Amino acid sequence: MEGLLDTHDTLSARQFFIAVRRLADHLNYGTDRSPFLGSGNEYVQSRPYVAGDSIRSIDWRVTARTGRYHVKEFEAPRQMPAYLLVDTSASMAISSLKVSKYSLAVHIAGGLAFALLDRVSPVGLVGVGERPLRFEPSLSRARVMLWLHQLRRYRHDERTTLARRIAEVGSTLPSRSLVVVLSDLLDPAAIAPLKQLAQRHDCAVLRLLDPAERGIPGGGILRGGEAETGHAFVARAGALGRYHAAREEALAGELRRSGIDFLELDTAQPCAARLRHFFRGRNLLGRGKR
Repeated sequence: MEGLLDTHDTLSARQFFIAVRRLADHLNYGTDRSPFLGSGNEYVQSRPYVAGDSIRSIDWRVTARTGRYHVKEFEAPRQMPAYLLVDTSASMAISSLKVSKYSLAVHIAGGLAFALLDRVSPVGLVGVGERPLRFEPSLSRARVMLWLHQLRRYRHDERTTLARRIAEVGSTLPSRSLVVVLSDLLDPAAIAPLKQLAQRHDCAVLRLLDPAERGIPGGGILRGGEAETGHAFVARAGALGRYHAAREEALAGELRRSGIDFLELDTAQPCAARLRHFFRGRNLLGRGKR
């Protein structure tokens, strides 16, 4: 059973920064990171040319019509704030491998945060545990990295409050936002507030699983205890795997029918390419306000 105990993040601060920066670069690869340049800018008006204006901004159509040089004025599209909800409950620390669900969640949250900051989208972080942990959106990379380090040092030994935290976040967001939930979704009560949140905001759920949670090959009887409640259980290995497979399929279908983008990630598998395909395919990174 020692292989299923808490797995700590042992990276140094510099190693962690390099890891999340590398993931952010992978997520943004091949895209225009700047919302202030190119066709993404929104035309506002044309005004008379004044000394110092760039000749590239000259509005030749208005200039020809009026006989005076005019330049186009653009407004950079405002980016939606993003909230990353990281599950800090005890079940996230369970791991049969070197990387726990919690460590992977914080790593992914860091990569997403920097990918969004590259697009000038303010990023906030929310810890989903019994103790309140919430940082309002900021454009400061140093501040966001400080928050991530706090999450890395956080004692994830609490019962999940995912449903309550989602409801709290949804009731306090002033405008349309991107909300990304990183959790093992062991709280079935979280589905209802997630659906409600998706009615007003762009929602994505990244469900993190350990291979052992999908079932253990072979037969036999398993005896164990729930990480958060301590309740003992006895189950057949094959039946446990079939139960989880059926639950995962039903959960994914329910979320997608509610307009919630859903991706399941396994701590045993590389995730960068799947994350990039997921977010780019749904245009979730860098989406402007509607």
